[in-house]
Amino acid sequence: MHAMINYPHIASMVFNTPLYATPTLVQAVRNVLEPRLLGRANDLPQSLGMDSGHGEDREMQNLQVSGRIAVIPVHGVLVARRGHITAACEELLSYERLRSQINAALKHEMVEEIVLDFHTGGGHAMGCKELADFIRASTAIKPITALVNFAAYSAGYYLASACSRIVASPTAGVGSIGVIIETYEVSRWEEEIGIKYNTYYRGDHKNNASPHEPITDQAVQEINGMLDVAYSEFTEAVASFRGLDVSAIVDTQARLFRPKEALALKLIDEIAPAQDAIDTIAQRYTSNTGTTPRNNRSIRAQARALDTSCQL
Repeated sequence: MHAMINYPHIASMVFNTPLYATPTLVQAVRNVLEPRLLGRANDLPQSLGMDSGHGEDREMQNLQVSGRIAVIPVHGVLVARRGHITAACEELLSYERLRSQINAALKHEMVEEIVLDFHTGGGHAMGCKELADFIRASTAIKPITALVNFAAYSAGYYLASACSRIVASPTAGVGSIGVIIETYEVSRWEEEIGIKYNTYYRGDHKNNASPHEPITDQAVQEINGMLDVAYSEFTEAVASFRGLDVSAIVDTQARLFRPKEALALKLIDEIAPAQDAIDTIAQRYTSNTGTTPRNNRSIRAQARALDTSCQL
């Protein structure tokens, strides 16, 4: 028996909020939600909701470690908090869980380097900056390579840009450095079927972007303000992480780039098939020549200190 799903709650995570996501991803999620929000579909997916979470000890046990490398998948729709979708749309991956996985890899005695394996069209703006800052701070403890295999768009690229370096597979794509907000309005549909919502509120902006009435100029102004803040945050962070001028990032105008063009624009550092990139990284740790063993106790202490400071 299927559990009831709070589609309006899910919609609140998609509409009227800044998204670092490609329009294609937004459309895909919208195609799942719209018929259910409008009562045109009664089928329920096998699973759509929040998972039970993963503690750091469990993440440490589940960490994929091979040849001194921890490979952490960054796949699907990126969201602020833990959750998953199957059969309804595609996998959800939270910034919260990614942080736990990276932190586990930082503390793992056998891990010399972390590889984030990207295949995502992006997701929530909320929480993305915090994780990107954590990734950048973590690179001072262990190198973190972003492996774009095969997509790191929008929020995905935000996180990738914070890594020590970015390697893209020959057919990969990066970019979409922009922000998007969608609103939805069902007032005409409600009028057709004879439904009318009466909303009472205090505070002039409390009812901005209500789906039950046409959008107001006031709401549009607020939305544009949210877009400006999120866009500046995104472009400035990427410019800082990649050592580029903000104007160069703004000039991309949220375009999607194939590897050769991305390399020319310094949005990535190397083009290589995923397995070749992994093998090259692994080779650095297979020989003891000229290497100095890490002080694992010191690394664990640094990781704990970093985790604590980023939570304050």
